[in-house]
Amino acid sequence: MVTFIGEYNLKIDAKGRLVFPAALKRQIKTSAQDQFVIKEDLFEKCLVLFPLEEWERQNTILRKKLNPFNAKHNMFLRAFAKGAAEITLDSNNRLLLPKRLVDYAIIDKEIVLAGQNGKIELWAKENYQQLFNADIDYASLASEVLGTDLNSDA
Repeated sequence: MVTFIGEYNLKIDAKGRLVFPAALKRQIKTSAQDQFVIKEDLFEKCLVLFPLEEWERQNTILRKKLNPFNAKHNMFLRAFAKGAAEITLDSNNRLLLPKRLVDYAIIDKEIVLAGQNGKIELWAKENYQQLFNADIDYASLASEVLGTDLNSDA
């Protein structure tokens, strides 16, 4: 699994294309640098871009854990795959984002690509900036999520 590093401010053209950053491309295994799956995020109004290899790994994990004949599991599987589309870099290292997904994420002309574990989030620039304008105590959040009191001197 690739842990993508970096945050990239880009512009998309009128056709919905963006030039994929060379720094992100270098972080992907050479065997699958040009094939991706893009989908709606489960929690936020953004898109998630998986290298095809990572998408397949995620689906293998889900197949092992979830039973498609269980109604709740099937509901989650449906939500996980909602809006998914396979996209490929063109000869100019551009990605054509499906219009329905661009509309979903309210992306206009400016977009932020933010590296994550195994995926890249695609945000409308305004929405991405608003995430960090919120008054969030990140030390408390880290403590809650990681299960450790990071504020103690121990």
